[in-house]
Amino acid sequence: MLRAGVMVSGGGTNLQAILDALDEGKIANTEIAVVISNNPKAYALERARNHGIEAICLSPKDFPDRESFDQAFLEKVDSYHLDLLVLAGFLVKIPEKMVEKYERRIINIHPSLIPSFCGVGYYGLKVHEAALARGVKVTGATVHYVDKGMDTGPIILQKAVEVKEGDTPEVLQRRVMEQAEWVILPQAIDRIARGVVG
Repeated sequence: MLRAGVMVSGGGTNLQAILDALDEGKIANTEIAVVISNNPKAYALERARNHGIEAICLSPKDFPDRESFDQAFLEKVDSYHLDLLVLAGFLVKIPEKMVEKYERRIINIHPSLIPSFCGVGYYGLKVHEAALARGVKVTGATVHYVDKGMDTGPIILQKAVEVKEGDTPEVLQRRVMEQAEWVILPQAIDRIARGVVG
């Protein structure tokens, strides 16, 4: 059984897609052991509790410096003996020690077709604003392993989404979530659980 932890910062729609896929049997041999957020008001924590999953908040704001937070974060994650860490809209940089310790065991969902619109400053609506400003006709989402760079790890899955005439960043964001993110993130977890990707 794959023990996964999901890291979130906001509403948790990607978390909900994972939970729905688990309930529907679309993710094999996996349990979500914990949901961790840096934001005490994140609705994702409520989604986890409603599903009977332990939900905790660990925020850099509650520590005297980043080093203290990084150490506490790593210790908390270690305490759950996780096989996989899933970054599902987690807006905190993962400590380098954690990236090293959990090499090829941390995955992230990014709202573009990497290598387009990725790296520092490209997150949330900013990705879709950039895509519309550049006039692209196709965007999408990518699930990738996390390495020491920013959105530079090996790609697991990608799915393209059409950009339509008159799209606003908000409309495009919703379409990318519905047609790509909520589809490929559960698929990636299932593939890892079944040993299809390593």
